[in-house]
Amino acid sequence: MSRSSIPVGRIRRAAQLGRLLGGEAARTYASRAANRSRSDEEREAADERRRLEAARRVVEVLGQMKGGAMKVGQMGSLMDFDRLPDDEAGAVQAKLAELQRSAPQVPFKDMRKVIEHELDGRIANLFAELDPNAAAAASIGQVYRARLHDGREVAVKVQYPGIASAVRADLQNLGLLIRAARHFVPGLDPASAAVEVRERISEELDYEYEAQAQRMFARRWRGHPFIFIPDVISELCGERVLVSEWVDGVGLEQLKARSKRTRDRAGEIIFRFFFGSLYRFGHFSGDPHPGNFLLQRDGRMAFFDFGNTKLIPRATVETEREVLRAALERDGVRVHAALASLGFFDPCDARFEPARVLAQVRALSSWYASDERITLTPAYVSRVMVDAADPRSEYWELTRNETVPADSLFANRMQAMTLAALGQLEATANWHRVMCQWLYDSPPCSALGVVEAQFFGSSPRSLPRAA
Repeated sequence: MSRSSIPVGRIRRAAQLGRLLGGEAARTYASRAANRSRSDEEREAADERRRLEAARRVVEVLGQMKGGAMKVGQMGSLMDFDRLPDDEAGAVQAKLAELQRSAPQVPFKDMRKVIEHELDGRIANLFAELDPNAAAAASIGQVYRARLHDGREVAVKVQYPGIASAVRADLQNLGLLIRAARHFVPGLDPASAAVEVRERISEELDYEYEAQAQRMFARRWRGHPFIFIPDVISELCGERVLVSEWVDGVGLEQLKARSKRTRDRAGEIIFRFFFGSLYRFGHFSGDPHPGNFLLQRDGRMAFFDFGNTKLIPRATVETEREVLRAALERDGVRVHAALASLGFFDPCDARFEPARVLAQVRALSSWYASDERITLTPAYVSRVMVDAADPRSEYWELTRNETVPADSLFANRMQAMTLAALGQLEATANWHRVMCQWLYDSPPCSALGVVEAQFFGSSPRSLPRAA
């Protein structure tokens, strides 16, 4: 795909979104008209099919737009498509997997200009060797493999020419984007979503900000027994170019074909990194999609792409821990009070009855609510996602009337995407006992937990100052 294939103007990108949303509105109207002559069972099946097909169209259009729109579209990978026929469900999931891997193939001559302009030098002077064929691609840039003059292998991440304009146009069209996202994230609060999306996407556009975040994560996890963060080559970074250590490894698709033992271990590492970053430090990477981690030959999991990170106030993290502790202890009054204090609802709103709120939280945390080994499968994850934000959920009346606070929006997204990855691996663990390390200072429950506790040498619930 050439540069010209990426619409960058606000009006042009708004027109794409407008056509998309207008078409969906027309289809909804036609479906409602047809429902008048259908039985209840036929009506439910037709509505479900229309919803899933609408989400598929939304994901496809947003994926083609790239930039901020593509980021919203990637959230569709968390959807439950099990109500579609097997062949169609497989086709949709394949499309979503391609969306996570795909990106415009901008000619190297255009990308070369970005590198040389940002780093103020010719390619030959900056690198001993640089492969002009992109090794990987993302929503706003491509990655090239290169070698420095001192022999180090590096990854050169380069932002697409013109993509900044496309992203800024998306931010101006944020209302339309959020309306599109509601096709597969029902109940999304427009106000908090707008604030969070604007801040996170603006940060992701600045590779110098990403380099700073990656350096922070690399320092924090340096020497860790099973988590690796590549070092940034600071002198070769700019607003649109980021150079870091090259990482070889096995991605999620290949991991799915590995042994059960390997998949379980990889799943626990992914869980410990993303959830552990939140509950240990209050600072996490918000983009755990399959392209952002690789299992290395030495057994460590490498994590990269830190353009989308979130730092949450310590008091907020502690209150969220209180929600989970209270839920595990089946204390609905405490769950209700803690969620109300976070801003999910007015504590005086009679719709949010404590016992009902407790049941909802326990449904969402079912995979780590019980002290037992649980295998996470795509079907299991789908059931959790339905309870999280779907009209089919018995908790839908609660969900659609809640207001997700800004600090919780991306944390919830990160947790959902992490769970989705674990489901793809069909990973098995006692997730309850891992969570209890962060919630109660419980002793390590696995071999990975033991060596990690030795590495940190402090309380799993401590929140040390950012490195």
